[in-house]
Amino acid sequence: MDGAPSRVLHIRKLPGEVTETEVIALGLPFGKVTNILMLKGKNQAFLELATEEAAITMVNYYSAVTPHLRNQPIYIQYSNHKELKTDNTLNQRAQAVLQAVTAVQATNAPISGTTVSESAVTPAQSPVLRIIIDNMYYPVTLDVLHQIFSKFGAVLKIITFTKNNQFQALLQYGDPVNAQQAKLALDGQNIYNACCTLRIDFSKLVNLNVKYNNDKSRDYTRPDLPSGDGQPALDPAIAAAFAKETSLLGLPVAAVPGALSPLAIPNAAAAAAAAAAGRVGMPGVSAGGNTVLLVSNLNEEMVTPQSLFTLFGVYGDVQRVKILYNKKDSALIQMADGNQSQLAMSHLNGQKMYGKIIRVTLSKHQTVQLPREGLDDQGLTKDFGNSPLHRFKKPGSKNFQNIFPPSATLHLSNIPPSVAEEDLRTLFANTGGTVKAFKFFQDHKMALLQMSTVEEAIQALIDLHNYNLGENHHLRVSFSKSTI
Repeated sequence: MDGAPSRVLHIRKLPGEVTETEVIALGLPFGKVTNILMLKGKNQAFLELATEEAAITMVNYYSAVTPHLRNQPIYIQYSNHKELKTDNTLNQRAQAVLQAVTAVQATNAPISGTTVSESAVTPAQSPVLRIIIDNMYYPVTLDVLHQIFSKFGAVLKIITFTKNNQFQALLQYGDPVNAQQAKLALDGQNIYNACCTLRIDFSKLVNLNVKYNNDKSRDYTRPDLPSGDGQPALDPAIAAAFAKETSLLGLPVAAVPGALSPLAIPNAAAAAAAAAAGRVGMPGVSAGGNTVLLVSNLNEEMVTPQSLFTLFGVYGDVQRVKILYNKKDSALIQMADGNQSQLAMSHLNGQKMYGKIIRVTLSKHQTVQLPREGLDDQGLTKDFGNSPLHRFKKPGSKNFQNIFPPSATLHLSNIPPSVAEEDLRTLFANTGGTVKAFKFFQDHKMALLQMSTVEEAIQALIDLHNYNLGENHHLRVSFSKSTI
């Protein structure tokens, strides 16, 4: 990284198939890119920024964080050239890409007077990002966030919480530049294929105060913090499972096809994101992982395979349930894949079912055995493989987008025209709870119904999901992210 500063940077050891767009994206967060020259045969490129200052910031940043393209480290230093003189005919494609990106930037840059500001990105004020995750139908943990966001600089602290029934996080970098880059590259990206979309903004906070290191919050600068009594430190079984899962989370960078058309990309951040991040899909997180859950501290007087099937069925397609013959407060539940078991575990561990706080962990069993033919196990084992009630059988089903943590408000659907609000209020009150509020959707086929506690709502869902309302309508019940 030596040599006198210059606004022209020399980039070496580029992977063979890298595109101009990807190289331009390296410079975008630091300011306007004014020219590029790719030396394809030599795996090198020259990138010219509008100002020397921008180039210095970029070199300093990448001396601390090794830049990668397509998972290969690349090397950036100042060039001996003070500007790039390129033969436009040879360099037409690069110019087209540049113009596209610049056009995108110009339409979004704040207009001060009449001059378009130099840099497309307004400098970040805060090193803290607020992250909201949409379509969260695989669990996203603090460790997964740490892994993704660490690609843009050292993450100092993370706090996660649920607000308005949505998983959110605050994440603090050492430097606002890192926050800026992470926001540019990751906002709008999906963590897993086709779900868990990141929505990222700068937080008004400039510093986070973390009191405990556990699975909800962490201060990486203070490993000595207690885990907090109310909050167990990360359960070792879960930690191990996630370590196994997260080791698979390498982020592959896919190519960005051709030039970025200004029309297809509404803003500079997206341009940089499309180019810099490629896709953040993590195909590594496959259906692998353990499909069998061990649920303990159940109310053995009340629990049945059917009730576990209904509750765990909110988060995946339950294949088999076995209540343990010699330990009836525990059960094994086999889900359709590892993602579903993770999801059920993250949403249901610590919830109350029939008055008891249940524990949900990954089991060491690979499958749930059915009893031998002709052996009566008192109906403790049940095979639901062919159940018509699976919510996630159809690929791309709407149900995938409506997976929420247990909440006091329930979403009801498939209500026949003859059933009135009173009927539903009475039905739900009969499950032993209090109905606090009720609201029909416009078509009367769906409604929101609020119980007084999450535990009452869980009970109502277990009792009334698939309840026959007559006229061949079976009521569908799920947790809602809305409140009434």
